[in-house]
Amino acid sequence: MHRKGTYLKRFINEHGAENIHHAAGKRIIISNEAKAQYEEGAMIVIDKPVHWTSFDVVKKIRTVLKIKKVGHAGTLDPLATGVLIICTGKFTKKINEFMAQEKEYTGTFTLGAVTPTYDLESTPEQQQDISHIQPEAIYETVKKFIGEIDQFPPIYSALKKEGTPLYELARRGEELVLQSRKVFIGAFEITSVEMPLVHFRISCSTGTYIRSIAHDFGKVLGCGAYLSSLCRSKIGSVSLEDADTIDAWLDKVSISTEQ
Repeated sequence: MHRKGTYLKRFINEHGAENIHHAAGKRIIISNEAKAQYEEGAMIVIDKPVHWTSFDVVKKIRTVLKIKKVGHAGTLDPLATGVLIICTGKFTKKINEFMAQEKEYTGTFTLGAVTPTYDLESTPEQQQDISHIQPEAIYETVKKFIGEIDQFPPIYSALKKEGTPLYELARRGEELVLQSRKVFIGAFEITSVEMPLVHFRISCSTGTYIRSIAHDFGKVLGCGAYLSSLCRSKIGSVSLEDADTIDAWLDKVSISTEQ
């Protein structure tokens, strides 16, 4: 895990910018009328690009609009894509309301290994043979994760202990004792199996870590697993079909674009 707001820069420094969404480099000029509308209060639904943090999106919108009151309703990890609700002005009062709503996710687990972060922000390790894992066992395992469950959050998460994010403590090598939390899984569907990939759709309560579900799913199967892709497809009634890409939203609000 990386510090909020620095992931994108670090990723570009380590891997180059060839495969990065480049909207961050555009200078947008908007009308005074548009600025006034967003300053008063509005909801923006963005399909967050991969390798952007949720804060990267907030920062970009705040910079474009030149207003201070901008926030998001629920963090997506840098490697995730999908629905990110941004609130401006008076609409920031609705953030907690949006965060409390049920979320829907689609994505893939990869069987046969684990990672320290439970996803691909760290390197897969402890490789295991999965030739004995049958699809029937995968579908049967789903039943253990429906309804109210006790879930341990990942050590590499943004949850805080005495004001410090857990991922910072974990990176320092500090020993952490986590408490499980009650979360509710309203629906869990395996949409296809292409070993070692397991494609899924999950509807869940706020505070649920899909990375933890992936890790625990592999533990139940006895072969290990990690989250290899994730898209948030819904927050309440707001779906991916309602979302704009960063570029599409910039085109909507801009009267001029400069590189």
